[in-house]
Amino acid sequence: MAIMGEAPATADILFQMGLDSACGRSGKTDLISAHKWFNLAAMKGNMEAARYRKEISGEMSAADIAEAQRSAREWLKLH
Repeated sequence: MAIMGEAPATADILFQMGLDSACGRSGKTDLISAHKWFNLAAMKGNMEAARYRKEISGEMSAADIAEAQRSAREWLKLH
């Protein structure tokens, strides 16, 4: 999922993946994945992603947030 075709994932693509995870479009709502994608999108400059990440953080435990951050770091290492 890091590479969409030949081009690297854009902030907009990462943001959409966060929305999909937060809304459960692929099945079950996954706030950990949503936080990860919003975090990555925010790192690429999507300010709306930063707002969504902050909003869902209020619904997550510290352990869940830490897991999402670890997952984002792993994604960055691979891509």
